[in-house]
Amino acid sequence: MEQDAVDQIVGQWREIRADLDLKAMALVGRLGRVGGLLERAIAAALAKHDLSIADFDVLASLRRAGPPHRLNPTHFARALMLTSGAITNRLDRLAARALIERLDDPADRRGTLVALTARGKALVDAAVGDHVANEARLLAALTRAERTELDRLLRKLMASLEAP
Repeated sequence: MEQDAVDQIVGQWREIRADLDLKAMALVGRLGRVGGLLERAIAAALAKHDLSIADFDVLASLRRAGPPHRLNPTHFARALMLTSGAITNRLDRLAARALIERLDDPADRRGTLVALTARGKALVDAAVGDHVANEARLLAALTRAERTELDRLLRKLMASLEAP
């Protein structure tokens, strides 16, 4: 198998700290690099729809919520693990493009709901098809069995890292 950038880094550490077991460093390094590479490729594909990953996350959350495609801003803060200020900035940007609108929450006079507009729904529907095809392309180096096993292992790792 071909050497990668992580092999070079680990090799350098091995030369100066032969006493360390560097297997975890190599694996975490590869996970980080793969995450960064995937993020860049996903961002490039979404940019063709004039969307950032952040914008797509909001629109996709609303679309997945099903009709009437409305959620409260707190939902986004929790789901996307962002501050209310960061959510407000995203929502302002999407509202300025008429992709979402803010509505009074009939269940809470002080609250608002974020709703997907027809324009936002059309855009996210177009983008998600390309997004899913892009993700399949990004994983094409792995066989179906390898993807299944990687998914199982990553799910296990994620559950352990997310545990309280």
